[in-house]
Amino acid sequence: MIYLGIDPGPVESAFVWWDAESEKVIRLESIPVFELGSFEIGPLLKGVDHVSIEWIECFGMAVGQETFRTVAGIGWFASLLSGIDWPLRLVPRRSVKIHLCNSMRAKDANVRQSLIDRFGKVGTKKQPGKLYGVATHFWAALGVAVYSADVFDPAQFWIEDLRNKAGK
Repeated sequence: MIYLGIDPGPVESAFVWWDAESEKVIRLESIPVFELGSFEIGPLLKGVDHVSIEWIECFGMAVGQETFRTVAGIGWFASLLSGIDWPLRLVPRRSVKIHLCNSMRAKDANVRQSLIDRFGKVGTKKQPGKLYGVATHFWAALGVAVYSADVFDPAQFWIEDLRNKAGK
């Protein structure tokens, strides 16, 4: 099964296609926010079985424009993907950290290291590893995809639940 993990961001969003059977990254894309108006989602979904988007949670702290732009991006992706026939999952960052690192206090570097420990080194162009090409914000998207492949939790917040509550 192919899992598409999305890490939305205020400037650009990272997309990682994860093949759960071969445990290998098969594609990486970064979409700048300013290109979203002319964005075509169809080609990105070819061969994908599940889509998961990292979700932002409130921890009682003040937030700035970057957070609001990221939340707007999550809504934009959810709206764009609303016509798909399979589940669209919103995955809290906290769930990814606990699953991969066994700690809520884990940082991005810890998530990255946990993925490398589990699947091997990134590798080089001559000798690519299963995670070849993953860097910077792609690690968060990969964490979302791997979590989604590993954990099926019906109690998780799914877009279908929101659609059903809205009477759609």
